[in-house]
Amino acid sequence: MNHPAEMKLHRYMTDAANGKSTISEEVIQKIGSDIMDALRRQFGGKEKKEFRLRMSNVGRPTCQLWFEKHRPEAAQPKSNNFVMNMMFGDVVEAIFKGLLDEAGVEYGDAENVVLKLEDGTEINGTYDIVMDGAVDDIKSASDWSYRNKFESYDTLAAGDGFGYIGQLAGYAKATNKRAGGWWVVNKGNGKFKYVPADGIDTDKEIDKIQETVKTVEKDEFVRCFEPEQETFRKVLTGNKVLNKHCTFCDFRNTCWPNLQEHPQAKSKAKFPKMVQYIEYNAEQAS
Repeated sequence: MNHPAEMKLHRYMTDAANGKSTISEEVIQKIGSDIMDALRRQFGGKEKKEFRLRMSNVGRPTCQLWFEKHRPEAAQPKSNNFVMNMMFGDVVEAIFKGLLDEAGVEYGDAENVVLKLEDGTEINGTYDIVMDGAVDDIKSASDWSYRNKFESYDTLAAGDGFGYIGQLAGYAKATNKRAGGWWVVNKGNGKFKYVPADGIDTDKEIDKIQETVKTVEKDEFVRCFEPEQETFRKVLTGNKVLNKHCTFCDFRNTCWPNLQEHPQAKSKAKFPKMVQYIEYNAEQAS
């Protein structure tokens, strides 16, 4: 375990599984109130606001942010499970904080903060919790992300397409506290763990944020990622696929007009997985 609070929470949840833990009416009401606030926020019916950099997006690739500011109409429509997925995160956070309360873990609850940059830019955000003098984020993750992406700080840094590291660094700078880490809950099976931000360089991340502000303001669009050479069983297929960092980008079809989806080249599976290709040669695919 990577955090002292993990032991308290594991002990409490083990007792709960064996019918030995209770939960107070006060905490039940607090969890319920937080979830109701989330429902109002997610289903508020508000018109889409004008783009602005926020702590929750400022760590993401600048190419995505550029499109959001300059060409928002080019985004793919949100899927019908988008709000449900956001609600999963809200509900997990509300319940997790309540469990921390009942496990006897002391923490400071969410607060709005402002990150002030050297050029006068102000970036707003709301951190999740502060524990032992460090700011932490609470994340819900798929089983794959829980086991691979959130395996350690290094694995997160290797594929941080959602900008979690920059987000945490921004909170730390804005609050003048240490960057703690991430409490991660597996949406698939309910497991949880703490991933410390032990490799983070807060000053370096703030420098990146300052460069992001400059890049997003420019009229010129610059891609952050290039296509990847496709391999099958470690052999090149001759095709090029969408960069893994672009997989969840809402602007991938605009950025790559020739993007097309086909069954994985060379695969002999009965139902090959679908792959997003930027360059696809049908003759080489079989």
